[in-house]
Amino acid sequence: MPAELSPIDKAKFLAAKRATEFVEDGMKLGLGTGSTAAWMVRCLAERIREEGLRVVGVPTSSRTAQLAAHLGIPLTTLDEAKWLDMTIDGADEFDGNLNLIKGGGAALLQEKIVATASDQMIVIADAAKDVTQLGAFPLPIEVIPFGWQTTKALVEETLVSLDVLNRDVTLRMNGGSPLVTDESNYILDLHLKRIGNPRQLALVLNQIPGVVENGLFIDICDIVVIGHGDGRVTVRDINSGETEDERVEFVPTSNIFADLD
Repeated sequence: MPAELSPIDKAKFLAAKRATEFVEDGMKLGLGTGSTAAWMVRCLAERIREEGLRVVGVPTSSRTAQLAAHLGIPLTTLDEAKWLDMTIDGADEFDGNLNLIKGGGAALLQEKIVATASDQMIVIADAAKDVTQLGAFPLPIEVIPFGWQTTKALVEETLVSLDVLNRDVTLRMNGGSPLVTDESNYILDLHLKRIGNPRQLALVLNQIPGVVENGLFIDICDIVVIGHGDGRVTVRDINSGETEDERVEFVPTSNIFADLD
């Protein structure tokens, strides 16, 4: 079955597997959302089964909660846990300062709350997510449904004075209806192509009435684990300034694949 994985999926798996090695017995963990985070949940469940690792997870979406519960990972709420040792999550883009764009899976609000309630955030990604400048991936913002078109117009007006290359804003759809998040909100995708000042943009967007949160994660990520299709993993630590290249053994077990379609 390992041979059936594409190079991208192999890279995601390797990053996820390496990131779970940071997890220690007794930790309270934030469990991210998305395709790479799903590999992490599977790898974590395998450590629990095979090693008797004792952890409790706080999922960042209903999808992650369902997968983690199915695989036997003990879960709790953030209100019960209060503070977490670590969050492991994916990213749609990250730059050299480990600033992130997240929200491709429409879970950015819960993801940001959980990540900022953690001592450490580890991002797992394939090498394609590593960019010189953020913005090629559309920036999601979560908005309340009431007056969303007015919110959209205010966002478009605000973008005129900011350092971005493009200013197209679209409502994310799910079939013929607006996509609805776990918090019953909508997602606006900002097709900016280039973000010159991510910190400024993040602050300004959150001042617009109707905007609940934006998908820019600034000064939140501590470590990024980058998987490569050739079996290498790069670990970049923003606090120490160190970058290490490693090789991770690619031996996913049948348990890892058991729940895949």
